[in-house]
Amino acid sequence: MRLTFDDDVEAFRAEFAAFLAEHLPTEAEATERSRSTAHIPDWARRWQRLLFDEGWLLPGNPPEFGGRSATILQQYVHLEELSRRRIYHSFNPAGLGIIAASLLSFGTEEQKRRWAVPILRAEITAALGMSEPGAGSDLASLRTRAVLDGDHFIVNGQKVWTSGAHDADVLLTFVRTDPEAPKHKGISALLIPTDTPGLTRCPFGSLTAPEDKDFNEVFFEDVRVPVENLVGPLNQGWRVANGSLGHERTLLWLSFADRMDELLRDYRPGTPLDRDWYANLVMDRQALGLLGSAALARAARGDTDVPALSVLKLLGSEAAQKAAERALEAAGPDGLAHPSTTAPYSHMHWEDFSGSWFQRYARSFAGTIAGGTSEIQRTIIAERVLGLPRR
Repeated sequence: MRLTFDDDVEAFRAEFAAFLAEHLPTEAEATERSRSTAHIPDWARRWQRLLFDEGWLLPGNPPEFGGRSATILQQYVHLEELSRRRIYHSFNPAGLGIIAASLLSFGTEEQKRRWAVPILRAEITAALGMSEPGAGSDLASLRTRAVLDGDHFIVNGQKVWTSGAHDADVLLTFVRTDPEAPKHKGISALLIPTDTPGLTRCPFGSLTAPEDKDFNEVFFEDVRVPVENLVGPLNQGWRVANGSLGHERTLLWLSFADRMDELLRDYRPGTPLDRDWYANLVMDRQALGLLGSAALARAARGDTDVPALSVLKLLGSEAAQKAAERALEAAGPDGLAHPSTTAPYSHMHWEDFSGSWFQRYARSFAGTIAGGTSEIQRTIIAERVLGLPRR
């Protein structure tokens, strides 16, 4: 099977490639590096604003939100061209792919103007306040409370693993607004500026290195949030959360394909055993591409099989993780050296994807956790794809 495109899609690709050739920042311009997933260097802010203004930031969006109302196939080739050049789409990925997208889906016109457009234009950055101690991937168990008091909510509680919170200007925060409602109900989504009194951010090091300060604990002590910062209807935050994690599901597998392609480019097997698992990686990448292409074709026909996308997420995330693990094992003690690089420097990419083999392996766990763990994906596949009975 070979994925081909009509002339209009290839013309779209060629136009974007020409734009990149003319406007891509140079290595000399991109000397300042991102410190976290909510820190965008000045040069990258200018670059993201240019993409927005020219309709190349999120081509599927309408022009007023940084796009060109592009088809799903045009969006695919746009991401493919970024991947080929190792261009990181945005140094605030949650802001671009989750928070702004959620506001465009569920927000008011005022929220889109006040928050979504500045996030898309990199004028402000955003982080996602979802996980809590004891409620990592189980949003229904969250305990952070918001009590309505006149024209404000009073928020108390704690979030954890809040990536980039210390550099973010605003948090999309999920809170419990009706403690008497069933677990999946009584949840609401609030936009909370990070300079609000009573909000404290505490960054901490990650598994990859103590100086890797992206994760945060966030504490809320009587934080007052205006009612107009409620995203979506009161007590309907579960819908917003599912939408937040579900944006671009049809193309999510491409991020795992990128990691696999990078491993194929960056690692050269030496022993027969290394060549054997390298061949497995090649086959896994081919399988992911074929399954992804089939899903893409269905989406282009207007038939998005959401449960089947769990197969892509599970296969892609676990194959990329297994390959990174094998590369680390093959490197031996040298793979643990830090800091270290395992790929040529690419000024438009994120260095954490080309660090030591240990760093690349450790970061692969994000793919099997974020957006629904592998266990959750297996349950979806069993019940909604294979039709197995629930216990």
